Amino acid sequence: MMDLKESCGSEASGSSLQPSSWQVFAHHTTLHGLRFIFVYGPFTLRRLFWAAAFLVSLGFLALESAERLAYFFSYPHVTRVDAVVSNSLVFPVVTICNLNPYRFTKLTRNDLYHAGELLALLDVHLHIQDPHLAEPEVLEFLTERANFTSYKPKPFSMKEFTERVGHDLKEMMLYCRYRGQECSHHDFKTASHWLRVGM
Repeated sequence: MMDLKESCGSEASGSSLQPSSWQVFAHHTTLHGLRFIFVYGPFTLRRLFWAAAFLVSLGFLALESAERLAYFFSYPHVTRVDAVVSNSLVFPVVTICNLNPYRFTKLTRNDLYHAGELLALLDVHLHIQDPHLAEPEVLEFLTERANFTSYKPKPFSMKEFTERVGHDLKEMMLYCRYRGQECSHHDFKTASHWLRVGM
């Protein structure tokens, strides 16, 4: 293709006018249409057509880009769920987390003697911790159970303590239904702090 300076020279017939920086840029860019808009010479109908086409295309590009950007910032997501029918399902393992793992009313004097500090009910000297913060009935219960005057402690087992003072699934379970059939606490067995199915 003819160089821009050569075409400018031929059009100007030896004139000293030099092409502007925009004309040089438009002649060497790969952006389609610019070279036909910024040419040396008078403003023609052809240049007007190319300018209009270029601006319309640029407007469509800006509109589409803005729409895609708005869609991106709307954080779209697609959730796909595949339902599969199975004829044999294993009864699930259930974990029950209770923020109050022990039943306060089931505590004995021996429990308080060995685990009172662990439960943050007694201090290191086996005295009621922060009695002014306790409710009257709680304070009365602790005062009666935490009286270790002439008390002889008995052996203590944390496993026995957890099984005895921990929550009973029979009392906690209000309703259980699995695969169209009702189930009960008998379908579960306790394994450490996990409640598992009884097979």
